Amino acid sequence: MQISSRFTIALHIFTCVDTFQEEYKVTSDFLASSINTNPVIIRKILTQLKQAGLITVARGTGGITPTRPLSDITFYDVYKAVDSIEDDTLFHFHENPNPQCPVGRNVHGLLDGKLKAIQDAMENEMRKYTIEDLRDGMQELLTVEGS
Repeated sequence: MQISSRFTIALHIFTCVDTFQEEYKVTSDFLASSINTNPVIIRKILTQLKQAGLITVARGTGGITPTRPLSDITFYDVYKAVDSIEDDTLFHFHENPNPQCPVGRNVHGLLDGKLKAIQDAMENEMRKYTIEDLRDGMQELLTVEGS
């Protein structure tokens, strides 16, 4: 199991927008060059972030604006926007365990609660981090680089 790269790309997008918005026209091409991926992928993720209500996008001008303060946008918000998981379940269970087998018959009861607890713990941890944390971290890194 692995969360798709859309999540980290979306975090990269927010960081680029915040870092460069005063200096450059932040377009999907600009973002794609920083992320080193195809602009089509960037546009798809921007659409997902926009549909989730996390950003507004001014077509043609490269204007990408968060819709709320960066301290109010959590990693979880971004994750939910771009990494939709089927039935809100992180772990995909194999479809048809054998009901004639004592393990197959009981495996859901054995694992379902534990897997849900793992997913809840991950999502709760994601709620602790915000885009503002990325801003602060980037400013620290740029200050150290400039020293």
